[in-house]
Amino acid sequence: MSSVCKSCGGAFSIDSADQGFYARISVPAPSCCPECRLQRKLAHHNQMTLFRRSCDATGESLISHFPPDSPYKVYAQKLWWSDAFDGCEYGRPFDFNKTFFDQYQELSLTVPRVALMTDYLRDENCSYTNFSGRNKNCYLIFDSDESWDCYYSYTINGSRSCLECFRVKSMELCCEASDSKDSYGSAFIYNCDNCRDSFFLESCIGCKNCILCCNLRQKEYYIRNRPASREEFEALRKTLSSWQQLQKLLTEFEKMVSRFPRRALRGFHNENVSGDYLVHCKDAQNCYDCLELRDGKYCYQGFMALKDCMDCEECGEGELLYECSNLGYNAYNCRFSHQSLSQISNLTYCDHCFNGCSDLFGCISLRRKKHCVLNQQYTESEYNTLVPRIIEHMRGTGEWGEFFPMQLSPFPYNISMAQDQFPLSREQAAGLGLSWYEGETRGSKPATFSLPPNVAETPESVCQELLNCERCGKNYKLIPQELAFYKSIGLALPRSCFQCRHAARFARRNPRKLHERFCERCGKSLQSTFSTEQADIVYCENCFSESME
Repeated sequence: MSSVCKSCGGAFSIDSADQGFYARISVPAPSCCPECRLQRKLAHHNQMTLFRRSCDATGESLISHFPPDSPYKVYAQKLWWSDAFDGCEYGRPFDFNKTFFDQYQELSLTVPRVALMTDYLRDENCSYTNFSGRNKNCYLIFDSDESWDCYYSYTINGSRSCLECFRVKSMELCCEASDSKDSYGSAFIYNCDNCRDSFFLESCIGCKNCILCCNLRQKEYYIRNRPASREEFEALRKTLSSWQQLQKLLTEFEKMVSRFPRRALRGFHNENVSGDYLVHCKDAQNCYDCLELRDGKYCYQGFMALKDCMDCEECGEGELLYECSNLGYNAYNCRFSHQSLSQISNLTYCDHCFNGCSDLFGCISLRRKKHCVLNQQYTESEYNTLVPRIIEHMRGTGEWGEFFPMQLSPFPYNISMAQDQFPLSREQAAGLGLSWYEGETRGSKPATFSLPPNVAETPESVCQELLNCERCGKNYKLIPQELAFYKSIGLALPRSCFQCRHAARFARRNPRKLHERFCERCGKSLQSTFSTEQADIVYCENCFSESME
């Protein structure tokens, strides 16, 4: 069945399997295309922009992902998670003379939310992190768990002493690494596994002491995909401390990568899947960055096992989830909900509900609650009578079956995760009725110091200086741990701010969109995120594996 997106006007298809899933969970078919549905969910959370503000209960200074001028109430983590706070105190009866979303927004502006989404009781010295947990001595890492001494990274898990990483696991002493795992002492490595003491690698496995290499397996002392002596390797390695030489090699590396075959679908041990960056998945279509997903469609960043899920973003350890964002750790049968974790079930239109919550409708900031609507407590019988009436009311108002509108997001659009993948100008956002953060997250004062050409020449006092980003012109600073890392590994210091460095890593990845094309080696038809307009050479899985040296 073909449909037209009510948001962007584009055509999208709904197949019989989709219709069967919607019937199974008793929701209508969506009125928006998959891309607009994802944008809508991403607009409801801010992971990476942090602010200093005050707790609305005590006035204490804290770090939060809510701006200081936000109309939404914010509590410090210690208070929000304590028995002194009970979200049901803000409950109210459902008014059938109003729309559901209007009543939800009234509650949303009243009930406090937690300042940060972290496992703060098990974190140590990690005040400037978000959507993360069980970390130690970390700074500006996001969507990350169980890492020590890591900085400026997104989705870095189980790693030690790393910085500038993007979606990596089990790394140590690595810098500027993306979509890689089990590597040590390396920098500028992408889609690599089990590499050591190497630089500028793409799609390499088990390589050691290599520079400027692509698609290699189990090689040692290679430069530009050719054998090299130890002395040649060390001589080139030493030049990486120079900013000018580093940029020269980076330019050479990017040109080199474009000449080598690329894998159509990055992933391993999959069966009947489409998308990109999938591992141990089966029967998953149009899914990206997922682990152990079974029977899923339009799922993104599935951080743990998922089953029978559709339109989920950043979910893990869940089953029968639909149009959900940031749900997991034993989540079952939830719809249109976000930022809710730990032993949750039967949630509909909920936000910030944790620790054993079940059978909730339109609730915010609850823990260990059951049978509530708009944070008001009901008996099981009352709840089971009221909820069908509300759903029928929402059908009449055209609200049922859709995720929260972007206009109800507690975050300005330009600091939400949607801005990364679906960027809007201030004027475009205003035209859609979306809020915009007008304040400065960082200043643009004149730099007080110019970085020397070589990292070895940089004084320790640089950490007290104000630097200007070469890309956006805004200020940034170096922290002592960062300077020590670059000096120890002999790598030139960055000339751009963390936000621009992260954006550059994000831009290296293809958009999450599939294109029909052919393997350029065997002619087999395939789907890939590499479009036919890109110059990349794309191989099917078999041909790519055979082509690796």
